[in-house]
Amino acid sequence: MQISRRPHKNNQNLPDSLHPRLKQIYADRGVEDAAQLNRSAKALLHYDQLQGVDKAVSLLAQAIATNQKIIIVGDFDADGATSTALSMMSLDMMGSTNHDYLVPNRFDFGYGLSPEIVEVAAQQQAQVIMTVDNGIACFAGVEKAKSLGITVIVTDHHLAAETLPIADAIVNPNQPGCGFLSKNLAGVGVAFYLMLALRAELKSNGWLEQQGLPVPNLADLLDVVALGTVADVVPLDENNRILVHQGVQRIRSDKCRPGIQAIIEVAGREKSRLVASDLGFVVGPRLNAAGRLDDMSLGIECLITNDPARARQIAVQLDSLNRERREIEGSMQQEAVKALEGLNLEASTLPFGLVLYQADYHQGVIGILAGRIKDKYFRPTVAFAHQDDDTLKGSARSIPGLHIRDLLEEINNRYPDIIGKFGGHAMAAGLSLPAKNLAAFEQVFHQIAEENLKGKPLAGELVSDGELQLEDFTLAFAQCLKEAGPWGQGFPEPLFDGEFQLMEQRLVASKHLKMMVKHESGVLIDAIAFNVDLAQWPNPECSHVSLAYKLDINEFRGRTSLQLMVDGLNAL
Repeated sequence: MQISRRPHKNNQNLPDSLHPRLKQIYADRGVEDAAQLNRSAKALLHYDQLQGVDKAVSLLAQAIATNQKIIIVGDFDADGATSTALSMMSLDMMGSTNHDYLVPNRFDFGYGLSPEIVEVAAQQQAQVIMTVDNGIACFAGVEKAKSLGITVIVTDHHLAAETLPIADAIVNPNQPGCGFLSKNLAGVGVAFYLMLALRAELKSNGWLEQQGLPVPNLADLLDVVALGTVADVVPLDENNRILVHQGVQRIRSDKCRPGIQAIIEVAGREKSRLVASDLGFVVGPRLNAAGRLDDMSLGIECLITNDPARARQIAVQLDSLNRERREIEGSMQQEAVKALEGLNLEASTLPFGLVLYQADYHQGVIGILAGRIKDKYFRPTVAFAHQDDDTLKGSARSIPGLHIRDLLEEINNRYPDIIGKFGGHAMAAGLSLPAKNLAAFEQVFHQIAEENLKGKPLAGELVSDGELQLEDFTLAFAQCLKEAGPWGQGFPEPLFDGEFQLMEQRLVASKHLKMMVKHESGVLIDAIAFNVDLAQWPNPECSHVSLAYKLDINEFRGRTSLQLMVDGLNAL
């Protein structure tokens, strides 16, 4: 793994009250003035910048006032689950008494507002369908709903095509002409903004007062917003950082949903020390496991329930599903790596894109598999599983420098008969195609990936914030960095690099390398590298190492110590 250093930017406009190292770290991530560091809810962008929000609010307010049946149609990942749960709870708080949700089971219906799921909604007497975290590419489903006389409100954040579905209202910061300054809202963020606008309308038109209802405090749901935002790996721009920070603070101060609290406890984590990345690595996967292996309704119910005992019961089920998911994923990954190694491909002859398929791949786990293989080989990767006998469902993950949704669109434009449906983002996308087209897809995927990547560096790279000085190796500075976030996609947690003398090394849990390293000043520091290459480590011949690491605080049996979390490890 190559380590490069982030170029420094001018930090003179940032306050001198910041730790000098942190001041530079912020500047290097594009922070140009102190206002961008304001994490108060008052600094959030206003909902009135969202195109289509007024129309959507008008339709929802009318539906609530006339007791129309509102069906929320979500997606089966953590963003979809949090979007659905947030919408359900918000409508409850605003006096709606006739709303419900549907989440398409990925094994029966596939993604989004399909004609088939519209049929189910119609059977449940839907008069209004509101999509969350999907819909912008669901042309056939919207048409079906409209043909049945159902009002359709699309809320989504995925990239829109040149044409839009014929919905009655569309709220999506990424639709053409929308002036909302943050294009990085997750689906749950879009739903949250729509509910803020609906609350304002129901307050101003007197509905809440007529019903004897207090004006709901939607900030109570920011823990759900933070979870969906981090789990969906959207860039943490200024606005998303506020949403996530506010949500994390609610969790830390014991003001979170019983379901989120239960998942954290079942995972063995401490709420008071939770950071944003824990939402992505601890809570999100357990929520996602329901949609991957079973039915995401389980995850939604965990978020919605007000009963701590019920929340705990569901959290235990989700934890069990996540363990099963890890076993399936590990087996699939071993098979994929074995197959690729069997081709005896060197880095120089590795294709520009990788396509994986086995008849027994589990479609709920192909996205994770594609991500793991992409990380290992640093190539855009698509993993396929059977959706039915005739159709394959694919999940794609990409590398910096290649927009995977645009690549799929290019394939579709140049070879229109290969792909059935596709959609997604720059780094992740989904698609389906006839099983008979797999070989043709693999050929053109290799071809167009090569056209886009030729001449670009095709090796993993860690970008460091530089070398730390002796005075920076303190618990105080490590805590300062923890509190300076939230860190995440597009606003990466500080990473440092340096050379150390390797004093001790041993394996823990059969795959992690625990080390004691010595700084040039003579100070000894604990370090740990997870999931090391067992063919290279432990290495008794190695006395010096180059590390790329994050500063961490290790708490064990009441003892607090500094620890380096190693992302890059090279023998010297």
